[in-house]
Amino acid sequence: MTHKTAIIGLGIMGRRLLDNLVFHPGFEPVALWDPSPESCAKAREVAPGVPVVDSAEAAIAAADVVYLACPPVPRKAYALAAAAAGKTVFLEKPLGVDIAESEDLVKRLAGTRAAVNFTQASSIGFEVLRNAIAGGETGDVLGIDIVVTYPAWPRAWQVDADWLRFKAEGGYTREVISHFLFLSERFLAPLTLKWARPSYPADPALCESEILARLETADGRPVSVIGTVGGAQPDRQEVTVKAAKTSFRFTEFYQLWKSSGGDWAAAYEFPADPRRSSLQRQLDELDKLVRGEKSLLATPEEALRVQVLIEGMLAGKG
Repeated sequence: MTHKTAIIGLGIMGRRLLDNLVFHPGFEPVALWDPSPESCAKAREVAPGVPVVDSAEAAIAAADVVYLACPPVPRKAYALAAAAAGKTVFLEKPLGVDIAESEDLVKRLAGTRAAVNFTQASSIGFEVLRNAIAGGETGDVLGIDIVVTYPAWPRAWQVDADWLRFKAEGGYTREVISHFLFLSERFLAPLTLKWARPSYPADPALCESEILARLETADGRPVSVIGTVGGAQPDRQEVTVKAAKTSFRFTEFYQLWKSSGGDWAAAYEFPADPRRSSLQRQLDELDKLVRGEKSLLATPEEALRVQVLIEGMLAGKG
């Protein structure tokens, strides 16, 4: 049995998942919607046979599963409408930008089938690291370092999503660092923000340009964050899980490396198309969620904890 799936929001993330839905045996995309005619046209190029409907409400009505890849602010209303109609809801991250609104959303989603798309949750790298910790290969996990640097934000492939450059809903702390705080809580423990120092451009409408932060677990293990934008450089996205015996490092989301003190070595054989592999594994886990089985996907509660940390960092708390 395939799950009839609708996508609301046809920017780059919506189109990426659409492309993967077409190839996954458990899902059938049946309805697409976006207020932008240009985005709808690009989605038709990805999947010409999938109808673009007239409204978000029509998309929800046509499906069993609703993927929300729209910006954060309108996402709550669509999520609640889909959940009230008995649909499985798969939300893009961040969960939201207003903590009170997100707390209400999580409360109202309780008891429904809902998850948030932190794409590493079901990745091979997560599985390898999880097994390494459980099997004692790492020894004690001591802390995590997160480093994110970009020559420009949004990145070249994101420029169609203009909202990403604004402080109200965008910024790389929400879009990227949130993934790595989710990772940190999965492999350490719940975190508390100790202090954060964001920097912003002269234009008050624009998102952060730099951020420094320190978070800690209850037993004092640190998560250190540095993020910057600017300069002629390649994108850099590194998360180092520091451990007593063998440490592990994620690069570019999907590559996992390990070191016992020497040079970094690949922790597994990387797939030819790591993004395709990761998204297909996400859909495997979404299939489990729809069927009422245990899933590795991020829960709304986990996403809310990450949002609280992220918004605290952007506000410069501590």
